[in-house]
Amino acid sequence: MSKYTGPVCKLCRREGEKLFLKGERCFSPKCAFERRSYPPGEHGREAQFRRRRVSDYHRQLREKQKTKRIYGVTERQFRRYYRSALQKRGLTGANLLQMLERRLDNVVYRLGFAESRSHARLLVTHGHFNVNGRRTDVPSMLVHEGDNIEVREGSLKRTYFKGLPEIAEGKTAPHWLDRDLKTLNGRVLQLPERRDVEATLNEQLIIEYYSR
Repeated sequence: MSKYTGPVCKLCRREGEKLFLKGERCFSPKCAFERRSYPPGEHGREAQFRRRRVSDYHRQLREKQKTKRIYGVTERQFRRYYRSALQKRGLTGANLLQMLERRLDNVVYRLGFAESRSHARLLVTHGHFNVNGRRTDVPSMLVHEGDNIEVREGSLKRTYFKGLPEIAEGKTAPHWLDRDLKTLNGRVLQLPERRDVEATLNEQLIIEYYSR
């Protein structure tokens, strides 16, 4: 499946919970999920009152779809991450979430340099960041311990990045990342652990889905 370009608020409504795909708007009264928490579609309002037995496959599929949507990856990418996680030592589910957390667009978001992961992906794609001193425009790049992520010198002159330190100050970076808001520089102190994933995800259901 190609990149989703439709209304992202429908994705939250479909999963029945906020996925925080639109940054600050998700915390405001303008959030579509606050006004219409029922599933999208013609019969969405009726579906929230309808009692039905939920199968194991349904729960596994929804958990996989929710995780994909939170991190903004396609099915092909997600399946590749799963295969890589399967080959690593340790718990497959924890390995999978660790790789998703290590994506450059997610790291930029977690550092507070972007309003959402989709916004971070756009900034990375436009080449506003250096990784270890080299211009990088690949959002799916996986960072490693000791990597340095910084806003490029030429991009610092842009209006968005001039006001970014004040905006980012109100956002807390995870303990596995370090940042300097004066220079808009971030560093990977260590690889993320399972407890560092901010979303409420059940990776075991995802493993069960792909293990069918």
